[in-house]
Amino acid sequence: MTTTETSKTMDICEIKSYLPHRYPLLLVDRVISYEEGKTITAIKNVTVNEEFFNGHFPHKPVMPGVLMIEAMAQTAALLSFKTMNLKPDENSVVYFVGIDGARFKRPVGPGDQLRMDVEILRNARGIWKYKAVGTVDGQVAVEAELMCTIRSATDASQPAG
Repeated sequence: MTTTETSKTMDICEIKSYLPHRYPLLLVDRVISYEEGKTITAIKNVTVNEEFFNGHFPHKPVMPGVLMIEAMAQTAALLSFKTMNLKPDENSVVYFVGIDGARFKRPVGPGDQLRMDVEILRNARGIWKYKAVGTVDGQVAVEAELMCTIRSATDASQPAG
C-alpha cells in the first residue's frame, strides 16, 4: 500500500450490516484492512465468555475448529460483498460449497486474538474460492481453502452450480 492509499477497515456496526449472523454466531469483530477483489484481514477476539466454551471443554477451553472455519468464511463473505459493491438484503445467504485442505495447527482459547487473512483465488459462475489462514500471535492456528456461493434464501433449495 502506498502512502497515498488509506487502509479500508470495518467496525462491528458495518460488519453487521453485511452479515446476517448475530451472537453467538457472529465471529468477526473487526476488519483491519481489505482490498476489493483481492484480500481481507479481520480479527476475532476470543473471550472466556463465548457460549461454546461451556461445553468445549470446561476443563480446557478450546475454540472448536468448525467455528474457526466459520469465522474465516464470514470474513470471506465480507470481502465478496465489498468486491461486488453489494450490500446484501434480508434474503441474501452465503452457503459453503466446499472446504479443502483444512488443517488445525494450534488450539485457540480464551484471551487469544484470531487474525484471519483471506485471499480470493477465483470467482467463476457464482462460486467463490478463497485461501484462508488464521493465526494467533503470528503462529498458524488454522488454514483451508473455502468455496462459497451467495444465493437468495428463496432459491436455497436450488443447486449451487
